[in-house]
Amino acid sequence: MNAKGILYIVSAPSGAGKTSLLNRLLAITSGVELSVSYTTRPPRPGERDGVDYHFVDPRRFQSLLAQEALLEHAEVFDHYYGTGRQTVLDRLAADVDVILEIDWQGARQVRAQLPDSHSIFILPPSRETLRQRLRNRGQDDDAVIERRMRDAISELSHYDEFDYLIVNDDFDTALDALRAILIANRHLRAAQIVRHGKQLSGLLS
Repeated sequence: MNAKGILYIVSAPSGAGKTSLLNRLLAITSGVELSVSYTTRPPRPGERDGVDYHFVDPRRFQSLLAQEALLEHAEVFDHYYGTGRQTVLDRLAADVDVILEIDWQGARQVRAQLPDSHSIFILPPSRETLRQRLRNRGQDDDAVIERRMRDAISELSHYDEFDYLIVNDDFDTALDALRAILIANRHLRAAQIVRHGKQLSGLLS
């Protein structure tokens, strides 16, 4: 039997620190990759096509939907986002753990199709901290920040749909918790039997 990677869904409201945590996790953890999503929003300064996102126009996105080429999709802040199905399945088959950085809507779609996936929700320590983090980014005016806060509260209401909850109060502590989840799941009995079946047979023969 071939080894198989583990699929992770990571969600959080805007400003909770999810992207920073994942970037650091990927830098210090081998055997795990972040899936690159499709989006119809324009690139932000410094973003690269095929690295940060696959930037496509709405017509191309609708074509992907029609072809059932997306594992999940959602509309966020008036733009569409989606995950390519085949790329994710191919990387899992190659024994690579894959992280999907998506919202609760996409998480529901993925869990319905791939129930063996593990879902993680990143929480801010308080509303006040969340609002301050959004301000500190310096990307949005007050009206946009308040809209993001309203959307964040809506996102937070779905925390109970996820397997793991991590409160990002202290960055290093939250990072340790995130990495511990990945390491522990790699050592589940079922995963180890797939990876080390021959060694186990040899030990028992």
